Amino acid sequence: MTHTTSLIRGAALLLSLLSCVPTLAADISVRDDQGQIVTLKTPARRVISLAPHVTELLYAAGGGKQLIGVDENSDYPPQVKAVPKVGNFRALDMERIIAARPDLLLVWLHGPSERQLAPLRRLGIPLFYSQPQRLADIPSNLRRIGQLLGSEEQAEQAARRFEQDSNALRLQFRNKPRLRVFYQVWDKPLYTLNGEHIVSDALALCGGINIFASLPVTAPIVSDEAVLAANPEVILSAAVRGRDNLLTHWQGMPALDAVQQQRLYPVNGDLLNRPGPRLIQGTRQLCQTLDRARHPHSKTEIKQP
Repeated sequence: MTHTTSLIRGAALLLSLLSCVPTLAADISVRDDQGQIVTLKTPARRVISLAPHVTELLYAAGGGKQLIGVDENSDYPPQVKAVPKVGNFRALDMERIIAARPDLLLVWLHGPSERQLAPLRRLGIPLFYSQPQRLADIPSNLRRIGQLLGSEEQAEQAARRFEQDSNALRLQFRNKPRLRVFYQVWDKPLYTLNGEHIVSDALALCGGINIFASLPVTAPIVSDEAVLAANPEVILSAAVRGRDNLLTHWQGMPALDAVQQQRLYPVNGDLLNRPGPRLIQGTRQLCQTLDRARHPHSKTEIKQP
């Protein structure tokens, strides 16, 4: 046997042996909305969500079976009510979270403080920060969460539906006359949202201009005088359960264009303020409301994609 033949047979034997060794799956790595790389060895199987919109994203991405804990404000979809609660953005139940042995935490940038999350980070629990600021960020969140959960197919389907719906609305309302809008989140104190919040992107899609978009704080407190000075053409109030009278305050200010034209409308805060999959429903209703303001005697038909 020649030396060359021996080398070939040796290489063949080595390849044969290597083929019997199980191939190690590659790590799962995604970048979250804080710019950090989140890496898992295998898809997450024990997940805790610490914000309502992230809980909705997780379910839409196909991860309902992996959810073992949620914050106290997560109330959608209905089946989440049976999931154990682990605190809220003010105070997390650290003992319960640690005892649950999660392999992934889904958190909100404006949710639990870094002080609360630091001990969990030190324990080596991976954290994925979610903060969609534009409509296009929601499909992106769905896809990345789907990767972490190993449910890419369902996440991709949900992401594509959202993109198709938002593209259809954008096409329908792209040439509508612009309306200056005051978006009221609460009345005492008077809260609104600035241009960094995803509601401003939904307003823009529908032909609305957020009159307080330039303020530096995401959820600023404003005064009646500031609203009067900006003189919006439309006032929208994110109606809260049991507080559907938030708009009555403005009726006593006839100098406002919105009051003169009777353009005061409640909107569904759960659908609009939460940057999750249902935001497209809220945006559709928002577009319909602004078109009612443009044409008070006609009924707008929202085209389905």
